[in-house]
Amino acid sequence: MKHYDVVIIGAGIAGASIASEIGADRSVLLLEAEDYPGYHSTGRSAAFWTESYGGPLVQPLTSASREFLENPPPDFSQNSFLSPRGAVNIAQDHEKALADQFLADFADNGLTMERWGWDQTKSLVPNIKSVWNHTIYEPDCCDIDVAALHAAYLKDAKRKAVDLICRTRITQIEKDDRGWLLSDGDESYHATILVNAAGAWVDSIARMADAKPIGIQPLIRNMVQIETEPPSTSAMPLVVGLDGSFYFKPEAGGGYWLSPHDETPTEATDVAPDELSVAIAIDRFEKVMDVEVKRVTGKWAGLRSFAPDRLPVVGFDAAVADFFWFAGQGGFGIQTAPAAAKLARSVLLGQPVDESLQSVDASLYAASRFS
Repeated sequence: MKHYDVVIIGAGIAGASIASEIGADRSVLLLEAEDYPGYHSTGRSAAFWTESYGGPLVQPLTSASREFLENPPPDFSQNSFLSPRGAVNIAQDHEKALADQFLADFADNGLTMERWGWDQTKSLVPNIKSVWNHTIYEPDCCDIDVAALHAAYLKDAKRKAVDLICRTRITQIEKDDRGWLLSDGDESYHATILVNAAGAWVDSIARMADAKPIGIQPLIRNMVQIETEPPSTSAMPLVVGLDGSFYFKPEAGGGYWLSPHDETPTEATDVAPDELSVAIAIDRFEKVMDVEVKRVTGKWAGLRSFAPDRLPVVGFDAAVADFFWFAGQGGFGIQTAPAAAKLARSVLLGQPVDESLQSVDASLYAASRFS
């Protein structure tokens, strides 16, 4: 049996990114339970990069990820993963306080935000209804090419000699005098350090390793694709309800992607969209836009997994030696992936923090806060 310095459970964006970051310095095994990496949350993301998403305590990770996503190292990717989109965060007249609070939350974070009225919003969102007359415009919002980013991390990890094995669902974890012994019932794997990057399944992995679960809660998020008359235009921004009840953006071909911004608690499982959530998403969209919804062209659901304080968890367990948490990325795991992976690298390898993370307070995300 080959011994690795590090075994990582989960090959979504979390596992793939940390494997890429440490692969040149340690021997690494990346294990994925499904037939291919990114089957669950990563592969079902309609991701965008917007600095306000996730709140002011997540924003430093998002901002620190921008340079890598926009101008990746040439040996990582020849292309940017971001394309300009812009975002309008909207509220109705009786919700003015939401716009005020939104601006106040990020007043000290250096974000570019502009307060707009309905006329300005209508210039970007032609069919918006006039009741939505409070807008906070974020010009820096971008779309993220999630598939390309995930694939680039996996390719970079492979270039650094990281071994990837799929269809491996770990069922037993034990400690011996050399480290961790993991088994899927047929094969066994051995490593000094265990990195728990299993997304919605991280607490299950912790239990097997005799580590105390943090309380990572998987939440279902539904997404819907629709065709409308008139159609969307490629120049339209991301539109987000400041009350947290919807977001939507245009897609190629004149349709829209929309979500009721739902967060339904569930067990860690493969989830499917439900008709009620689809109907709610369309109803909320129609309250914003003066357009005809002609038909639903697609729908899916994915999992977003949060720690109790809704912040990422990055670091060694306080009680179980050589057990490393890389979890709780929720709905912002894609847009924060570069910074989060660099932070994880520094903690796991005991190295200085990357210069791109100088504005990031690593203690906010430390796993030890749950000890």
